[in-house]
Amino acid sequence: MASRQGRILIALVLAGFFVCGHSYNRPPPRKNVYVKLSEDDDDDSTTPQQVHISMAGEDNMRISWITNDPTPAIVDYGTSPGVYTSSANGTTSSYRYIMYNSGQIHNVVIGSLNPNTVYYYRCSSNSARQFSFKTPPPQLPIKFAISGDLGQTGWTTSTLDHISKSDYDMLLLPGDLSYADTVQNLWDSFGQLVEPLASQRPWMVTQGNHEIEKFPILHTSPFTAYNARWQMPFEESGSNSNLYYSFNVASGVHVIMLGSYTDFDPNSPQYKWLQADLAKVDRAKTPWILVLIHAPWYNSNTAHQGEPESINMKKFMEGLLYQAQVDVVFAGHVHAYERFTRVYQGKADDCGPVHITIGDGGNREGLAKDYIDPKPAISVFREASFGHGQLEVVNATHAQWTWHRNDDDEQFASDSIWLTSLSSNPACKI
Repeated sequence: MASRQGRILIALVLAGFFVCGHSYNRPPPRKNVYVKLSEDDDDDSTTPQQVHISMAGEDNMRISWITNDPTPAIVDYGTSPGVYTSSANGTTSSYRYIMYNSGQIHNVVIGSLNPNTVYYYRCSSNSARQFSFKTPPPQLPIKFAISGDLGQTGWTTSTLDHISKSDYDMLLLPGDLSYADTVQNLWDSFGQLVEPLASQRPWMVTQGNHEIEKFPILHTSPFTAYNARWQMPFEESGSNSNLYYSFNVASGVHVIMLGSYTDFDPNSPQYKWLQADLAKVDRAKTPWILVLIHAPWYNSNTAHQGEPESINMKKFMEGLLYQAQVDVVFAGHVHAYERFTRVYQGKADDCGPVHITIGDGGNREGLAKDYIDPKPAISVFREASFGHGQLEVVNATHAQWTWHRNDDDEQFASDSIWLTSLSSNPACKI
């Protein structure tokens, strides 16, 4: 046990050297939360744990879970509790990270599914644990919960509690999930922590800098745990990488997840994929486009200024998003909240996207409390508090964005705005 604790301590210390970032003063964070794997007497080494779901096409859902020992990758499901009228098989994988060996990671795609319907399911035909989820609606309205830089602290549990009460249809996470930072059993803890929510609604995520987890000499491949544990529908969207993808939902919203920490220059596969993906969107049928990145392109906080993942990605890709009339760009990375006006090339522009930084989910590093003074004219609202956002796309023309602060463990709507889709603005027609 002492040897294992020593390895974890060394990894945590070294991780601090290899995660990019600038130093800045943060208020004291809450204590870390560590969720152990199940110790229920009725559970065994093949009991499903860390269950989460994600979209895998408009009518399909991917069910992901982990077991300690090999067991069939099969999901039984139906629309009545305990009555499983359908089943599907999938794949099983595992990975090694230095001295850590993962459990058996199972992924099964089920469908076609009916929209706005509750499905009951079990994993590996194991009745010890039974789950349910609700599919997104077939058309607008739809409500997204959005939170970045979650981590595993007391603030995280507060944020998750508030999200669970929001009656959301889907969660979008712009990077920095577990803050494992090379300590792989923290990925297991995170999977257990979010399972109550992530097993009931689709969680669509992209990666942040804390998912890179390269370790000099000993483990030089990036995103090993992230790609193994959080498989997203990249193949379904024509992408060749789990680090960037897109999907449609509710017959009116196109969501694009981009990778801030993989190549994004005009000669890169990601850039070319983004060009092709945006060209496929028919705005007459899909009036809203949302984009998620990790490193923000607009930021008036003193934290994370001047980073190439922000500056260069903005330089190369901002024009693509502007020409495609992207409505909102969500980012994480900065541990605070900030909303900009519609903007393009550093100036207010009624036909540019609204940029929102929502990296305040509850990470262990605390809040980024220092802002550039005076506040730039394009920055409308900024506050260093933990919380989450809700975007309710009401119809083809209007959506309401609300940011909910949770500093006092009470959900408080601190910032709210009605948005009009750019596709409905005659002045923005190209």
